[in-house]
Amino acid sequence: MNTFATLLLTLCVGVASLGFITRLDDPKPAEKKIKWMTIEEAFTAQQKKPKKIFVDVYTDWCGWCKVMDRNTFTNPVIADYMNEHYYSVKLNAEGKEDIKLGDRVYKSMGNVHELAATLLKGQMSYPTTVYLNEKMELIQPVPGYLEPRMFHQIVTWFGSNSHTKEEFEKFKAGTYVKSFQDKLPNPSAQAPAAVAH
Repeated sequence: MNTFATLLLTLCVGVASLGFITRLDDPKPAEKKIKWMTIEEAFTAQQKKPKKIFVDVYTDWCGWCKVMDRNTFTNPVIADYMNEHYYSVKLNAEGKEDIKLGDRVYKSMGNVHELAATLLKGQMSYPTTVYLNEKMELIQPVPGYLEPRMFHQIVTWFGSNSHTKEEFEKFKAGTYVKSFQDKLPNPSAQAPAAVAH
């Protein structure tokens, strides 16, 4: 009986171990991520295939920027939408390198980069998301942390050109609910909808 119990225990442990090893070896589906590029790369891509450009203006010390990176930009539904409708750019507002777009060169001005100041219309607040049309003309900067649902509402408002047809509040209550809301289930309210720092 003792030998039978030992054999049974060994068999159970062996089977359990085999299942564990198999699970470790299972390939995991690739996570969907926003395809980030530099503003110069977006400018070049824009010449070949026009799309709107989304610019995440951040700083290295900005806590809410990091929260938005973790909570908003990692959402697979958001990543899919951004990759389809925008060229997505990360721009360090305190970056030191020159940025050349066409004939224009933007330079660091000490604590702030000239391009960031231009895109934010001198209202330096982080994070700020900036939206440019297919001709690289400024549509609008949106300051503050945006949780996934609010961010999705904003990017679909601009991405679908609804901003040219209806006010944002009307879009959120009507068009967004009908066309986009079900694509982003389980909204998270981990922080206020818009907090500028």
